[in-house]
Amino acid sequence: MNVVIVGGSGLIGTKLTRRLRERGCAVTPVSPSTGVDTVTGTGVAEAVRGAECIVDVTNSPSFADDAVMAFFRASTGNLIRAAAAAGVRHYVALSIVGADDLPDSGYMRAKVVQENLVRAGGVPFTIVRSTQFFEFLAAVADAATRNGEIRVPAIQMQPIAADDVAAQLAEVVVGRPQNGVVEIAGPEALPMAVLIERRLAAKADPRRVVVDEQAGYFGAHAQVRTLVPRGVARVGTVDLARWLRTAE
Repeated sequence: MNVVIVGGSGLIGTKLTRRLRERGCAVTPVSPSTGVDTVTGTGVAEAVRGAECIVDVTNSPSFADDAVMAFFRASTGNLIRAAAAAGVRHYVALSIVGADDLPDSGYMRAKVVQENLVRAGGVPFTIVRSTQFFEFLAAVADAATRNGEIRVPAIQMQPIAADDVAAQLAEVVVGRPQNGVVEIAGPEALPMAVLIERRLAAKADPRRVVVDEQAGYFGAHAQVRTLVPRGVARVGTVDLARWLRTAE
């Protein structure tokens, strides 16, 4: 199978490239560093020519509301049009569990727009909604830090290791298009406060975690189970304790 991974030089793209090549797929990772700019469209048509499957793991370089919306509108639009013109048989897009339940978040609104462009693009597709990655727990903690305290809402998270994300994406790529959503998650759901406390302890970080009902998730209001799968998810194998033992 010929697979093009857009965003192939990033965390998930590099791991997915390795896993698919181990399965015998012919994989071409592309990114701005390889001359493919999905926002302007430069190099996109050439990159997808001959691909049977495109995997979109792109991300915006800016998380500002207007910038991230502009990125996903342009990038996904260019990619899905090129995929349709090239006769691509499967378009796989990586999205986020709970994206459509966080309208206060400009980033999540942009991901919903991305999903809708994929659905309307005329190419058989699978949208893979993932829970947050273990690798991003530090960023979650930093964003919630105020005056040396980490203030978090009383919500659940079911984070997943990046290695498991790549493994689940590889299964989707070699499978049939679902023309719908597949959810993936880690093996355990825990309160956000507990997850961050254990991450801090592993790094000997002295910051205190405070559960605050008024706190948001990157500024957005979240319900208790917004960030965990709604139904039956495909579950990874790496839990928090195992990830903490191997995390840098």
